Amino acid sequence: MVVHARSGGTIEVMGLMQGKTDGDAIIVMDAFALPVEGTETRVNAQADAYEYMVDYSQTNKQAGRLENVVGWYHSHPGYGCWLSGIDVSTQMLNQQFQEPFLAVVIDPTRTVSAGKVEIGAFRTYPEGYKPPDDPISEYQTIPLNKIEDFGVHCKQYYALDITYFKSSLDCHLLDLLWNKYWVNTLSSSPLLGNGDYVAGQISDLG
Repeated sequence: MVVHARSGGTIEVMGLMQGKTDGDAIIVMDAFALPVEGTETRVNAQADAYEYMVDYSQTNKQAGRLENVVGWYHSHPGYGCWLSGIDVSTQMLNQQFQEPFLAVVIDPTRTVSAGKVEIGAFRTYPEGYKPPDDPISEYQTIPLNKIEDFGVHCKQYYALDITYFKSSLDCHLLDLLWNKYWVNTLSSSPLLGNGDYVAGQISDLG
């Protein structure tokens, strides 16, 4: 998902997650990208994407992969992990017809800049529900041109705790990748690779 999000650059990308449920946990086992048209501020699935989604899921089942679609993910390049108004509407619709369903947001720009995956998992409240005014436990920086959209909808959804797991094959592949690319990792500078993002953050302070 991170590689897909990163490949979009400043354009939002979108995909679906497959997995299963265990009690009140949603376990994501795999994900696939959707052929959607994105912009720098939104991503919308069209008829082609829905057709691709159905074909992919059916082919997966024929190959013996029985996981169902359990959520969707998309990227917010450079402006953090939260749900916009369109995202909230999309997630509410999905929860209405495809429960259990999860929304994941990845910020590929901040991921590269910080050196760790910037990711958030969310679900929306039922329509008409008013959440309690709990104190904010964690602050995040939102660009000035996004702050209004963030503030208007922030009480319509809630964040979920995220934990990670990996298989023995994942461990082996990660070791191979580290052995091959560790020099590049140590010699690269996130400041050089994300000059536009850093400049935007500084200009928001002015």
